[in-house]
Amino acid sequence: MSFLGGSEPQFDPADAFVPEHIPEPGAFLAGHDVLGGRDHVALHRTAADAFEEYGVYDATFGYNLARLNRDPRHTDAGFRYAEEADDPTTLRAEFTPTTAFCPQAEPLAVGAFRALDAVDTHGYELVRVRVDASLDGSDAVNERLAKLESGEADPEPVGDRGGSPSDPSTPF
Repeated sequence: MSFLGGSEPQFDPADAFVPEHIPEPGAFLAGHDVLGGRDHVALHRTAADAFEEYGVYDATFGYNLARLNRDPRHTDAGFRYAEEADDPTTLRAEFTPTTAFCPQAEPLAVGAFRALDAVDTHGYELVRVRVDASLDGSDAVNERLAKLESGEADPEPVGDRGGSPSDPSTPF
């Protein structure tokens, strides 16, 4: 039984690369060395471990965000990775949410960046995370991610999505 009351889908094995169950690389990965096959699987296993350690969970599905790549219900969502063409010590990760209006896309992308940036087991010196352009408001979210990557003070989330945690009128 799943978190939402239906039956669990048959997830792809953790060690399998199933291209038809993950998103096509988007603009952020264009012109870079996109990881596939065993390289993608190894990096994604590292991401899953980092997401577990730092609590990057999709609240809708109730699982570690990395599992989205193995969920056959969402074949156009998940993570793709590339090594930067001019600097193979830089990892690029692109997150494609399940819908264009995913309310969790920004916190999930920020969480993914923070988790991947916090671990060194992936072997990259610099980690860059962006959301795919299919997300409504992706430019603003990607600006925030770029500021985080550059080490600027943690900017506030983009847009007004019901207040902020410091706002006493916020219900959560």
